[in-house]
This record gives sequence, structure tokens and C-alpha cells, in this order.
Amino acid sequence: MTRFHTSPVPLDEQKRRKRILRKLNAAYPVAACSLRHESPFQLLIATILSAQCTDKRVNEVTPGLFKRFKTPGDFLRAGIPEIENAIRSTGFYHNKAKNIYALCQRLKEDYKSEVPHTIDELVALPGVGRKTANVVLGNAFGIIEGIVVDTHVGRISRKLGFSESADPEKVERDLTAFVPRKEWIDFSHRLIMHGRQICRARTPLCADCPLAADCPSAGK
Repeated sequence: MTRFHTSPVPLDEQKRRKRILRKLNAAYPVAACSLRHESPFQLLIATILSAQCTDKRVNEVTPGLFKRFKTPGDFLRAGIPEIENAIRSTGFYHNKAKNIYALCQRLKEDYKSEVPHTIDELVALPGVGRKTANVVLGNAFGIIEGIVVDTHVGRISRKLGFSESADPEKVERDLTAFVPRKEWIDFSHRLIMHGRQICRARTPLCADCPLAADCPSAGK
């Protein structure tokens, strides 16, 4: 488990954050991963594809992709050019295909084609960072290791005054300091849903936001 060290937070700020958490839970009672998958391996590949790409687009690509490539061995037999063609619409497909191919090599050689379920093993895999590792651990294995910090979570955390950093790992450190551990997985889903439905990057709907009363960025 990763442990972060944080500074004390004033009591009023602690209360404000707790109110926001309660409102988030009430606004989004059903929190789930938006990437469709049927196995840890599928989720791992889908999360890699989601970099610089919408989950909607990934979900359009993966049904056909996973019908053709069911195992790491299937990707390896196909080769990088064929993988590129299959994932082209997700963007940055050259790097993604190389990472997927190298990832599948490691899974086959070191893990008998199974996805490992520790943070250290996952982040050591090609194309897998801490965000991807947290997605897989939390949603495929139910292992609470950290908080997923994607662009929505990072952006909204700064708007809400939860963090001042643009570095995902520092944002995660700030969030884990006050979000109860049992809520880490659902919290990121809720903030992502909030970012898509209300707190949009270009046109935030502050007038409709259930968090507005406690948000320092509301109306700005």
C-alpha cells in the first residue's frame, strides 16, 4: 500500500470536504467503471486505449477488438501493424499498439498470460502507469490501493480546492488524505461522472451543480 504524508487541515475545511463527499454520494449513488470489460485483461487493454481518448470511443472499439484478440497470445500472433489497424480510431495508435504488444509479451512470459494484482507488478508493465494500475486493481480485483486520477478527477479536485497540483500522484496524495479508504474506488467514478454531466471543462453547469454551495470555483 502506498502511504502519503499530508499536513493538518483546518476544521472548517474538513467539514466542507465531508459535505461535498455526502453530496457526491447522494448525486451519484450508483458508481461504476464506464469501460466495458469481462475480465481483468480486457480492462487493462481498455484502460490503455482510453489515454487521450473518450471512454465512449473505447467502448465502440473493444467489442470487435476482444472478439478478435481474446488472450495475450492472440495479440502477439497478430503483430503490431494489425493491432494498430484495430485500435486506430482511439488515437496515438502507434504507441498504444507497441505498448500492448510489449505488455502481452510480459504477461505471457512472466505471468502465464494472467494479469498480476499488485500495484508494483502492474506499474512495471509496459504502458501501465499508476492510474491504469488503480483502475484494474479496483474494478477488476476489488483491491483498494489508491484513487484513480484521470483528467476529470484532477481538474475537478483543483476546482473544489482539494488539491493545487497538476501532478496526478500529488492529487492522489491529497485526496487519500480525507476520502475514506472504503470509498476510494467509488469516489473517482463519482467525480468522473460529475465531470461529464455537470462540471464540464468548457461549459460547467454551476447553476445545476449540487456542490456549488461548497465550491470555491462556482460561477467563475
